[in-house]
Amino acid sequence: MYVPTSTNLPRSGLISGDDDGLTEFDGAAEILRTWGAGLTPDPDLTVSQWADRHRMLSGRASAEPGRYRTARTPYMREIMDRLSPGDEMQRVVFMKAAQVGATEAGNNWIGFAIHQAPGPMLAVQPTVELAKRNSRQRIDPLIEESPDLRDRVKPARSRDAGNTMLSKEFAGGILIMTGANSAVGLRSTPARYIFLDEVDAYPASADEEGDPVTLAEARSLTFAHRRKVFLVSTPTIRGLSRIEREYQASDQRRFFVPCPHCGAMQWLKFDRMRWQKGKPETAEYHCEACDQPIGEHHKTSMLEGGEWRATAVATDPTTVGYHLSALYSPIGWLSWERIVRSWEAAQGSDEAIKAFRNTILGETWVETGEAPDWQRLYDRRERWTSGTVPAGGLFLTAGADVQKDRIEVDVWAWGRGLESWLVDHVVIEGGPGDPACWRQLTDLLGRTWAHASGTHMTIARLAIDSGFETSAVYAWSRQVGFAQVAPVKGLEGFNRSSPVSGPTYVDATIAGKRLRRGVRLWTVATSTFKAETYRFLRQDRPTAEDISAGATFPAGTVHLPDWADSEWLKQLTAEQLVTVKSRRGFSKLEWQKLRERNEALDIRIYARAAAWILGADRWPDARWQELEGQFKIIEPSGRGSEARGEKPRAPRSSARRKTVRSSYMA
Repeated sequence: MYVPTSTNLPRSGLISGDDDGLTEFDGAAEILRTWGAGLTPDPDLTVSQWADRHRMLSGRASAEPGRYRTARTPYMREIMDRLSPGDEMQRVVFMKAAQVGATEAGNNWIGFAIHQAPGPMLAVQPTVELAKRNSRQRIDPLIEESPDLRDRVKPARSRDAGNTMLSKEFAGGILIMTGANSAVGLRSTPARYIFLDEVDAYPASADEEGDPVTLAEARSLTFAHRRKVFLVSTPTIRGLSRIEREYQASDQRRFFVPCPHCGAMQWLKFDRMRWQKGKPETAEYHCEACDQPIGEHHKTSMLEGGEWRATAVATDPTTVGYHLSALYSPIGWLSWERIVRSWEAAQGSDEAIKAFRNTILGETWVETGEAPDWQRLYDRRERWTSGTVPAGGLFLTAGADVQKDRIEVDVWAWGRGLESWLVDHVVIEGGPGDPACWRQLTDLLGRTWAHASGTHMTIARLAIDSGFETSAVYAWSRQVGFAQVAPVKGLEGFNRSSPVSGPTYVDATIAGKRLRRGVRLWTVATSTFKAETYRFLRQDRPTAEDISAGATFPAGTVHLPDWADSEWLKQLTAEQLVTVKSRRGFSKLEWQKLRERNEALDIRIYARAAAWILGADRWPDARWQELEGQFKIIEPSGRGSEARGEKPRAPRSSARRKTVRSSYMA
């Protein structure tokens, strides 16, 4: 069979004719050359062998520049080789933690395809902007630092080279980079190779045309058994995670490593880590067979002796799946000590624990949204006087909900570990159209609440919902200033990056005149804080006997007073989290009302957002100690008289009264 190549095709310089005809011939010749290259048999090298032989890591794209060594991350060898043309698997799924070398493995595959097995390739990032950034920071250095690739991809400065930010042409193929938010990019061309990176960050639909993963994979169907699809991601929320769904449909491989003491093969689990409390540097792994401690210095030899083993039967025989946590991260990258330190630092914060499970363990986070039983909450209410702050409370925030005939405000006290107490419930009659209503809300900012120590406290930050009568909320917020007030806007859905973002300046006008500076608006992922609140409400508590023996309440405990009535408790538990199907058939988590009124829950979320805005989720221990010093806290929260259901001590005389203002927090 005659196969046209670049050497036996006529060059355009030997052809006479007008410019249009010449251009047309050049195009046809290029198509024939590409077609001929595409018929060239695939090489015998695997992706990992190619990487060890040809891949060079750039100093501006890698922490360890120089020649790539698969031996540094032995667990990536099989994953990369599954992407080689000689392997029968068509789809490779990798659910992983951060800092395990997955990105470089994907880049190795791209380099291999350009050099050894050319064909059309589609690389998809969550957004087009991320695709551009990846092109600059990863793909350009990949090509520039590897001579074999540099010779095959024309330089960007060459005219009509086909080398642009999102497109890299090479003999026999093309690499197209796009974002999952662009339906045009996903359906632009057929592709033999498809690299889907961070699929859990993809939008539910690409320009309302459907699931980005489905759209992208449809590009490869014409290549039948010769196609390769690589799905990679850190997981997010169980039930919504694409990568977990794909992994569960695979044979669910785990990387088994040998114990250096008894030789037993096992895959590493975080619950087998042991360390002295408060001393992450003592972290050791305990073998599940002999229970002997394994120091991290054994990790290199353990990884060298490791192997992937299937733990399930795949529903799709053409798909193979892998899971890996950061416990396997090579020495010098992410140590066991740093992992344990991250775990200890995350305690008391839902978002921090969620990030730990996602990025360190490579596991999904379970959002528990079942509404707590209001009757159970009613039965375990505690006793303290309305308007007083129990001993554990170290600062106050408030949430305000604007209704057409009133403004409702709840004041919450917060302590270590985000333990919280409902301090006051205020209803201001009149509504946003009544100036007197706003004056009373302003007065509330200057009001003080007596702490059990005798100190008096003011509200550190009040978060007010701007969803109803937005202009009136903006006007009042500007009038009183933003040091103590935070206008907020709730957003549905789970925000994987941060539960609160902002502030952003929002344009505001008075009588049609634009103000010079807008309102400082914060956006709140209400779903995240609702799930956290319900989890805190469902926590088990120590018994009276346990407390007498020195037990403390768990972090996040929500203390409710006996003056909170049944209606308020029903409002607090008025929603539940359910999984619903969209019109396009995609699953999503959604909060639905069990009853019409839910003001208590909304206001709690605003007060919680105010605590986040103050920085309570990120304060170091020194800040908490400073706060405790202001109130002369001696007993830890959960051991004081208020935790036992007793009334707080009477405030000291006004002559000796100390008032803690919000300026410290602001």
